[in-house]
Amino acid sequence: MKAQPGQLPQLLKKGLAPVYLVSGDEPLLVQECCDQIRSAARGAGFEDRVTYHADHQLDWNAVGEEFGALSLFAERRRIEIHLPSGKLGDGRKLLERVLPEPPDDIILLLISARLDPAELRRKWYKLLQDKGVHITVWPIDPDKFPTWLQQRARNQNLNLTRGALDMLSERLEGNLLAAAQELERLALFSKGDTIDEEAVAQAVQDSARFNVFELVTELLAGNTSNAHRIIGFIEQEGENPLGLLSILSRDLNLALELQRAIARREAAGGFLKQRGVRQPQRARALEQAARRLSQPQLYQALELCSDIDRAAKGFAALPPWHYLRDLANLMAANPLTR
Repeated sequence: MKAQPGQLPQLLKKGLAPVYLVSGDEPLLVQECCDQIRSAARGAGFEDRVTYHADHQLDWNAVGEEFGALSLFAERRRIEIHLPSGKLGDGRKLLERVLPEPPDDIILLLISARLDPAELRRKWYKLLQDKGVHITVWPIDPDKFPTWLQQRARNQNLNLTRGALDMLSERLEGNLLAAAQELERLALFSKGDTIDEEAVAQAVQDSARFNVFELVTELLAGNTSNAHRIIGFIEQEGENPLGLLSILSRDLNLALELQRAIARREAAGGFLKQRGVRQPQRARALEQAARRLSQPQLYQALELCSDIDRAAKGFAALPPWHYLRDLANLMAANPLTR
């Protein structure tokens, strides 16, 4: 069956399904849905966890052996498979074999970017809908982001003035992961007091989180020295790079779209306004990137974003900051011929 994130708590109360698929482009909401499933599975005795990342290096035969292996001390297991491309690939045959009669001692959790439309027509997906649950996570519309932010703040017992809400909404520009992390900071900063514009401004000044937005601007502008300085600062602060990655991937894709629009002789300013880009500094950086970088460079930068994502989730030998520095060097290089 298909369900929305808001339906998940009630579904879990009714009992666990043998397989869950959580897909979408909002890392925070995907993560929170997965955490709910993990918590319910642990509560039901599925303590052991085996995790796979479905890239070109994954050996699906090894995954199949895990399904067929006996649990150590007969404990129940959770098998988690990350699908960064939204495609199951060579894993389709395995799921088509496993899903008709799922093992009683395994909960399977598939975690995906927005699922490729072609996958929805395949046999494994139909089997999954019959045996399990697909939680589809849709982006929050820009005009609904302030309402989402206000509700999130209330859930954390934070009282935001209208001015503070507007300031945060403009600054965060719809990034849910950065928003959640910033509200956690404000909760520590406010000490129970009402949060107004002055409090938000002070928190911004004291917070490394908003250096993330500065870093994305410096990367787009090709300012390598400034980018490396901010990367070092954020790394020292112990920040989670996934919030940065969400913002950076969004703007790299937007720069690619803008590049195509400019080639069609569309006005850059009008295009960016239609995409909801209101801050002049960000608009300038996006236009600079679209005009300065080649299409191959932008695609290579997105590939490095994938490397950063894998490293942040523990699927690479090097830390994510290594790949981020490579990305900074790439985006400062002389443009290739378009």
